[in-house]
Amino acid sequence: MPANWSHCWPGSWSAALKCSGNEGTRSIADLKGKRAGVPVMGSTPHMLLTVMAAHVGLDPVKDIHWVTGPSVKQLFVDGKMDAYLSSPPESQDLRARHIGHVIVNTAVDQPWSQYFCCLLGGNREYVRKNPVATKRALRAILKATDVCATEPERAARRLVDAGFTPRYDYALQTLRDNPYDKWREYDAEDTIRFYALRMHAAGFIKSSPQKIIADSTDWRFLSELKRELKV
Repeated sequence: MPANWSHCWPGSWSAALKCSGNEGTRSIADLKGKRAGVPVMGSTPHMLLTVMAAHVGLDPVKDIHWVTGPSVKQLFVDGKMDAYLSSPPESQDLRARHIGHVIVNTAVDQPWSQYFCCLLGGNREYVRKNPVATKRALRAILKATDVCATEPERAARRLVDAGFTPRYDYALQTLRDNPYDKWREYDAEDTIRFYALRMHAAGFIKSSPQKIIADSTDWRFLSELKRELKV
């Protein structure tokens, strides 16, 4: 993570990422020797699919034929790609068109579903000088997360009215499918350790999980808000 974004807390769950495959690809392990499409090397889809592949024993560099570019989704649609990592509304569009099938859903499939998918970062100096404002911002985000969990219809309507997405049905489905109510239960530090270990092994980062946690995390505000925002 960039040095200036040095304080992290768990953020709200975003839409689950789904890896879709064609008829010959039923699992991540089946990607050996197959073509996987990502926007660019080093992008979030590429990094996540890389750690998923390594997790099941594949060598992501040697075993997967990576295809990049703005047209990778269309290549998957046309049957010229074996796997494609997407998030709503793309994944919902593919399902509605009966194209491919889901082989991994990070919202429900372990171990990915057991950890936060997103973190909130803050500028180190800003956080040091403005702890009250920092906590207020985190409080607002976590309260909004609770609204997504308890009032998905309201949240979906706000997303559409604000112009973030055109389809209410897709927005509502996304909100209902994601475990927004888990932020009080999941362990943020364990999440960083889990992903940092895998990203370090894949060569994406140089720092150890221990160093990242020691130098770049601060759970004070989260711990306080977990006590204050009890259900």
